[in-house]
Amino acid sequence: MKKTVLLSLMASTMIMAGGDIVPVEPIVAEVEEDWGEVFGQSRTFFIDRNYNGIINNNRSSLATGGYIGYKSPELSGFTLAIAAYGTYGFDIHREDTDVVGSKSYDPSLYGDNFDNYLFIGQAYINYAFGNTNIKVGRQRLDTPMVGADDARMLPSLFEAAVVSNKDVENTTLILAHVTRETTGTFSNVYTPGALSLQSGYGLGFKSGTSGRFANMGTIALGHNDINGDGSYDNSTAGVTVLSAVYTGVEGLKLQAWDYIAWDILNIVYLQADYGWSATDSVKLKASAQYINESDIGKSLAASVNSNYFAGKLGASYEGISGYLAYSATGDSRHDTMNGGIITPWAGMPAFTQGMVTRHMFFADTDTWKAAATYKFSDLPLKATAYYVEFDVGSKNTYKPGQDWTAKESGFDIQYDVAAVKGLNLRLRANYPRDFAPGLDWNEYRLIANYSF
Repeated sequence: MKKTVLLSLMASTMIMAGGDIVPVEPIVAEVEEDWGEVFGQSRTFFIDRNYNGIINNNRSSLATGGYIGYKSPELSGFTLAIAAYGTYGFDIHREDTDVVGSKSYDPSLYGDNFDNYLFIGQAYINYAFGNTNIKVGRQRLDTPMVGADDARMLPSLFEAAVVSNKDVENTTLILAHVTRETTGTFSNVYTPGALSLQSGYGLGFKSGTSGRFANMGTIALGHNDINGDGSYDNSTAGVTVLSAVYTGVEGLKLQAWDYIAWDILNIVYLQADYGWSATDSVKLKASAQYINESDIGKSLAASVNSNYFAGKLGASYEGISGYLAYSATGDSRHDTMNGGIITPWAGMPAFTQGMVTRHMFFADTDTWKAAATYKFSDLPLKATAYYVEFDVGSKNTYKPGQDWTAKESGFDIQYDVAAVKGLNLRLRANYPRDFAPGLDWNEYRLIANYSF
């Protein structure tokens, strides 16, 4: 917020000098009064999922919410920010949402046990000086293996200290330490188990639902005796993150991330992207990613030795773009997840994930995906369609000893309302087939986001 002050109240002043009348220009000064800024996003979300196969049921939910925050003006490099997040679900069925295990309501728009809730999701202090930035407190993180996963009403949020530096030319260096997480509403789709552990939400995610911030180790492993030695305390010192991102070659981006999840595992994430012009109107892009996980310290998740490889080739021509991607996850006889990738902190970077199906991280699984997007030239509208197929091997931990092929297709249409700046309308759909052998569903989502 800024205010202009006119220090001279007269358009001109008449001064007598040597008998002459001399006009004097008004003295004007601008003084800025910066009161900070209000930011946020309101979100209204309707979801409908119709199961068929081994389960026959329809569930749907309607909720509204989002977040609103305040960021202070900068003072000697320091800023403060605070934001409240919340969701409120509407009673659209005769069945009460207070009934745990409701079959009529989809749980992904609520807190635990279909709760409506409000909490402080961001509360941090930020200090910027030179090419260095330090942010400490509750905040949103968007990194490959620790991230917001903002797929339903509310995202996952974290308590962390993050330092970034750009002193090295064309390079961003990051050092972070993450201690606690509150899981987003998407977590409530899962029950703690192999599927949740490899789909972004760990074994103990329920301790971090409904706006509660819980220890990173507890989110990952819960309070289970995972090692069978009578120990139920899986709280840890958190996750330390080291990263370097390099963009010094035209068209090339290289990034390396190391996540030290103390006493659980170490995660190495590598990604390379290179884009170039085939012609004046045809652009190409090739990408590769790699994940390695290994146990460290007390090995609270037991033995871990997992690898995931993926590649992607994309092309664009005027308003049309698309890509093909392939991934492979290994297997190992002695690992907790049989060689699958553990993703307990909402990070979900895979080139080959579906809108809901995340089987690419199962052990002994090969996945391929195709997607295409069209951006209309005369409308603020874009539409995406995709198809992904998961060849799940028998060493997976979701259905141990059973191999099958899971498939998912879907679309995503977004429209930015020109008359209302910041308003985005979105229609999404997904159609998994054999998510588990014999389990299919059709799902539709209507979402209105207003960002300010």
